[in-house]
Amino acid sequence: MNEKELVAKAQAGDFEAFSQLIDANKSKIYALGLKMTGNQHDAEDIVSETLVKAIDNIDKFRGESAFGTWLYTIALNQARALFAKQKQVDLKPIEEYLPTKKAEDLHSSSGFKIFDWEDPHKRLESAELKRIINEAIGQLPAKYREVFILRYLEELSIKEIAKLIHESEASTKSRVLRAKLAVRDYLSGRFEEQYGQKMS
Repeated sequence: MNEKELVAKAQAGDFEAFSQLIDANKSKIYALGLKMTGNQHDAEDIVSETLVKAIDNIDKFRGESAFGTWLYTIALNQARALFAKQKQVDLKPIEEYLPTKKAEDLHSSSGFKIFDWEDPHKRLESAELKRIINEAIGQLPAKYREVFILRYLEELSIKEIAKLIHESEASTKSRVLRAKLAVRDYLSGRFEEQYGQKMS
């Protein structure tokens, strides 16, 4: 049975069909929640709330995107609600989270260290690097953290992310770029500090 048929059955009240749809996406939602919050308890809360919202709103799913994408939207909203509850509000511009703290440095090669990713898949094999990258992501304000995770860890397209966060593609692309620059700058600083290597 394909996804469309499962959705139709789930919307007709077939809980077994709904369970199959959830089982196919649950681990991805948990992984997203874990990356967004950095701890298992909050990630589990996001999964639970996402599933409750999905059950309550399954009749509103119109099939304009994949069911998993729809669940991602719900999960992102739950993460945002959690951040708001914890008062993790983005009060400062992204420049304030960058070591350079100068907006013009975002577009300048001088004064702004850019970490050379080389082959990201090779570099990600290192457990230590994974820890530092997670640390870097954790430093980002929530609205930049979510797009970085969706683009570079979940590998969604700009178009898909724009739809998820209800922004234009241009605005989404800009947010992703700024998140990427912030993470790179953080990594450059850490690598220089840890290994005495200057990144250019």
